[in-house]
Amino acid sequence: METLLQQHVEEGGDPAELITLLVAKIRPRKARDTGHAVYMIQALCHILCKRPELRAALRDALLELLGTRKPVSLYVESGVLPNTGFFSELHRRISHKILPDAIDTGYLKDILALVFIREDDDVWVQAVPDAVWLELLTALRFDELPAKAGLPLPLRGILDAILVLSYRISSIGLEPELIRNEPALEEFASPFLTQNDEVGEYLEQFAKAWQNAVLELQDEKHILVLLDQCAQVIQRVRRTASRFGTSISLTFLLQRLTQQLTRMEILLSILSALRQDKTGLGAQPLFVSLFKTLVSGECHKNGVRQHWQESLELLALRVTENASRTGEHYITTTRAEYFMLLRSAMGAGLIIAFMAALKLFAARQHLPPMTEALIFSLNYGLGFMLIHILHFTVATKQPAMTASSIASSISESGGKNRDLESLSGIIVQTLRSQLAAIAGNVLVVLPVAMLIAWGIFAVSGTHFISPEKAHRLLADIDPIHSPAVFYAAIAGVCLFLSGLIAGHHDNLAMYNKIPQRLKQLRGLRRLLGEARLSRVADYVENNLGALAGNFYFGCMLGGVTAIGVLFGLPLDIRHVTFSSAYLGFSLIGLDFMVAPKEVLLAVLGIALIGLTNLMVSFALALSVAIKARKVTFPHWGILLKSLRRHFRQHPLEFLFPPRTDAAELKDASEAPPK
Repeated sequence: METLLQQHVEEGGDPAELITLLVAKIRPRKARDTGHAVYMIQALCHILCKRPELRAALRDALLELLGTRKPVSLYVESGVLPNTGFFSELHRRISHKILPDAIDTGYLKDILALVFIREDDDVWVQAVPDAVWLELLTALRFDELPAKAGLPLPLRGILDAILVLSYRISSIGLEPELIRNEPALEEFASPFLTQNDEVGEYLEQFAKAWQNAVLELQDEKHILVLLDQCAQVIQRVRRTASRFGTSISLTFLLQRLTQQLTRMEILLSILSALRQDKTGLGAQPLFVSLFKTLVSGECHKNGVRQHWQESLELLALRVTENASRTGEHYITTTRAEYFMLLRSAMGAGLIIAFMAALKLFAARQHLPPMTEALIFSLNYGLGFMLIHILHFTVATKQPAMTASSIASSISESGGKNRDLESLSGIIVQTLRSQLAAIAGNVLVVLPVAMLIAWGIFAVSGTHFISPEKAHRLLADIDPIHSPAVFYAAIAGVCLFLSGLIAGHHDNLAMYNKIPQRLKQLRGLRRLLGEARLSRVADYVENNLGALAGNFYFGCMLGGVTAIGVLFGLPLDIRHVTFSSAYLGFSLIGLDFMVAPKEVLLAVLGIALIGLTNLMVSFALALSVAIKARKVTFPHWGILLKSLRRHFRQHPLEFLFPPRTDAAELKDASEAPPK
């Protein structure tokens, strides 16, 4: 490094090239090798302290870059979402990841991209302690610079960046999407517009006072108050979105606005520190923080995964909160609710038995693959919609809903023992409810399927399915000699996706005000009448998500096999309730002439299929719900101990609700059905 600096002093050259070569020396081979980076930075500090001429050369190179290479775009755009929208930015990142941007060394932003050229450079830059970076700034001795009456060019870049950010914040404050969710912005003085006036006046006075020591520098407190009011508007809009729905564009807009407010506060803090001490010593910690933020922003400017995750977090929260409200109806606490859920699951088992019969009948026609897949999808989708309309319950639909409720409880627990005990109680109630739903489905679908097969045999004299087909159905649910468990996991993924679809459509109904718009349709009003149309609109508001989730779930179940055939992939589905129905059809088709081992394997297969359906969909839904809420929960071990203790003390509560007193039982029985 000393040689590089000496060569630059003797021969001159591009300061950007000097900084690039120095960073290349500091950069460790492995990004997580922070020790190497720290050692090299401290070695550079030692050189700068020992050689004043080298110190002056590096200091001048940095100041030249900060003052003459158009720094505004770096301060304003790095680490901040653009105004192009979610999908446009996603397309830009993918295309620029394949074919990078053309570099223009006239911009400081592009020079930073040249200096920190590796995508993982931010790892070691962030890992190096702030104290080490501050040691480097101290070694550069900016206090040795002679005092100048004019405004330094690097400082001018910061002032210009603040002004640009102020204009951009003002423009977002006028966005129709924002005003729609916060009408008060039109009725009262908007902080988004007011801050621009204040910022312009503040920057003008700051520049004059810097050059004229007689003038008093104005502080930025009033601007910070206005920025805080802007942040409060964002919070109100997000609360409104939690009740009335959101969209990707609104989520993207709020995220960009939040980032711009944060960046402006950082730059204003730097000006405040410089106002108190023109040598910049007080502002050095702020410079280090900003430096790390800018490096991280440049390293991830084409990161598709980070963009997708950050932009959809709030939208996922809205979707999972809608699912959470639905999931509360699938968690029983009293015996009255438990038996109500059991009866509801039995009703679903009755309908699924007929759905399974229709599916086998359609398969017997040997239709073209795509036609067959369409018929299977309609059979499943319309059947699941009918189950919902009749207020019945499919057991495997529960996990995607109840996981969001549990995630909500986790986010509220905060790790307190009392709350963790309550959380373990919710998990016990959830497990009990799901087992009850599975039992209700299976206990009805199996005998009803047998009755259907026996009835067809009694009327027609031939079995509904042939012995060969019966053996194939039994082999399909054999967990040892077939990939039944793997196919059950695919069904679990479909269940998880259907939960997200349900939450998305609930959000869509609220955000686009579909019920209110339905009520305005004159044709429907004449056809149905005012009162009936109002009931239809209310039903759509409360059930659009569930109906959509059920229909698309059916389409996924019916289409997975066709996709596997089309692409030559081993794809199929196994669903616990349908597998139970196929067992019933097979027993009748074989006249109960089945080896005990084959029956035991089929029963074991049904149990494992059901467990896999539940666990996969529950784990995926819980993971998304926790990430959407940005919950960090380090108490899983304590929670598991609480569950084990609960099982030792009250094992029956995992299968059946505890008995309540008469008054509570009466209240529960008189409560409206969930």
